[in-house]
Amino acid sequence: MIITKTPFRMSFFGGGTDMPDFFLKYGGSVLSTSFDKYCYVNVRHLPRFFSYTTELSYSKTERVTDIDAIEHPAIRNAMKYLDMHEIRLTYEADLPARSGLGTSSSFAVGMLSAFYALKGKYVDKRKLADDAIYLERKLCQEAGGWQDQIAASYGGFNRINFNVDGYEVVPVIISRDRKNQLNKNLLMFFTGFVRFSSDIQISNKLTTGDKISRLKEILTLVDDAEKVLTDGNRDLDEFGRLLDITWRLKRQTGTKVSTDHLDALYEKAINAGALGGKLLGAGGGGFFVFYVPLEKQDAVKWAMRDLMYVPFEFENGGTRIIHYTPENYVPII
Repeated sequence: MIITKTPFRMSFFGGGTDMPDFFLKYGGSVLSTSFDKYCYVNVRHLPRFFSYTTELSYSKTERVTDIDAIEHPAIRNAMKYLDMHEIRLTYEADLPARSGLGTSSSFAVGMLSAFYALKGKYVDKRKLADDAIYLERKLCQEAGGWQDQIAASYGGFNRINFNVDGYEVVPVIISRDRKNQLNKNLLMFFTGFVRFSSDIQISNKLTTGDKISRLKEILTLVDDAEKVLTDGNRDLDEFGRLLDITWRLKRQTGTKVSTDHLDALYEKAINAGALGGKLLGAGGGGFFVFYVPLEKQDAVKWAMRDLMYVPFEFENGGTRIIHYTPENYVPII
């Protein structure tokens, strides 16, 4: 039996520039962190006492005798990709799926890690990220960028750069006290709306010069935000003001990024004292994160009292195996 624990991520700056149709032409970069909310994937070989050969438990239960009959596209394609058979898989998570936190990619990374471990193979974080990108973007043909799989695999507070040669993960050099202060100044709220990120990405696919121009502006803010974090002489509140700028640019990149209701919620937080914020992920719902000075946090929480407040802390571990019991599996010939 294998159990993996994989963090979710929040992306602050550069979202959208991790899409290949953008970064292969213009380069891309995101500033993001993983945090202490996780998904757990439990995998073992299914005992041969049942009429079915595969049992899956996620938001629904599937029991099948043929891998091609599996409805969940990521599980089906991953099992075929890694030649997995007679599997019992269970998925659990601290936060809801389709909420802008890279949940599907965290699941993909954790599942692949569990499958490799069940086969007795060690793979590093780079391989897991690469395989998860291949699984979601090529095998499952889901629209989206590359940042989620990388953040889930590596963990930590990073700048991830994208270009024609692929990507590089660069840890952000920030003092412990400054990082803790940033964490304290961020408040996260659940809007109650969930959606498929791939649907948002398809509707927002690059089509106009205006969108490309906005994404180029969004890309420049990654440098600005990183400098605020790494320069201890800079006012950390500048990070919040830059969040406001990047969100207002992001809203202009697609018709489904936000709605009138979400815009009203955002302005309510700003009027209560937040310096900036954004919807996490592709947009359309999920979680808001706001940068709020400590003295204004009670006012913002009150203004957003109809939403669920979700406290969190940054984490550095990335995906990990938290239980490993080898199995003596002999495939049926």
